[in-house]
Amino acid sequence: MKIELDRERCEGHGICEVAAPAFFSLDDDGDLTVLRDDVSDGDIPSVQAAALGCPVAALLLE
Repeated sequence: MKIELDRERCEGHGICEVAAPAFFSLDDDGDLTVLRDDVSDGDIPSVQAAALGCPVAALLLE
């Protein structure tokens, strides 16, 4: 599974960072960085929670 971020949609709410801090980080300006884009089986639940929790659907999991 891979993570894709739609930077145009992202509004910096930070829900993804709370759900999966090993994968997402917001800077002081609210810009999101995907720290890792390859998701192992054990990390799927937290990354899915991050994507589903995004209020603007800025995260896509493939």
